[in-house]
Amino acid sequence: MLESQDYQCPYCGEGVEALLDLSGGDQQYIEDCSVCCRPIVFDLRTDGSDWQLDVRREDE
Repeated sequence: MLESQDYQCPYCGEGVEALLDLSGGDQQYIEDCSVCCRPIVFDLRTDGSDWQLDVRREDE
């Protein structure tokens, strides 16, 4: 199950959209910002239907 979520880059502040795969359960991964190319840590918590996404700088 895929969901889209808007978030704000913790480095440059630009609004970006992430595509989240909820079928994989809880996940933590790093993706580069599509605007400034800096690494963002994505922390996705889900039970398959409800979910929460936190994003933070890699150096936090």
